[in-house]
Amino acid sequence: MKVLILLSGCGVYDGTEIHESVLTLLELEKNGIEYYCTAPDKEQLHVINHTNGLVMNETRNVLIEAARIARGNIIALDKVLENNLLNDSDGLVIPGGFGAAKKFEQVGY
Repeated sequence: MKVLILLSGCGVYDGTEIHESVLTLLELEKNGIEYYCTAPDKEQLHVINHTNGLVMNETRNVLIEAARIARGNIIALDKVLENNLLNDSDGLVIPGGFGAAKKFEQVGY
């Protein structure tokens, strides 16, 4: 069994909720389920300062931020779609966080 984990960056307010994604990865691994992580290789809509909730004046890449959660073991979403890796998956997990709504609508996925 293989599961695709669709990440949207790193951080509850501008990306993927870290606790949800890490606990998901841990449970999949504990149960012997193969998984791979993916994220769009695009700039974030905005970056949030998680200490005060304010938008910061900087840019970050969704894939690079999501790689923090995946510990570098991540494939760009375009490559997943190009190589039909979605068809090889038995399941799809999209961990929560505001990033999913912001990133996937932003990039047209």
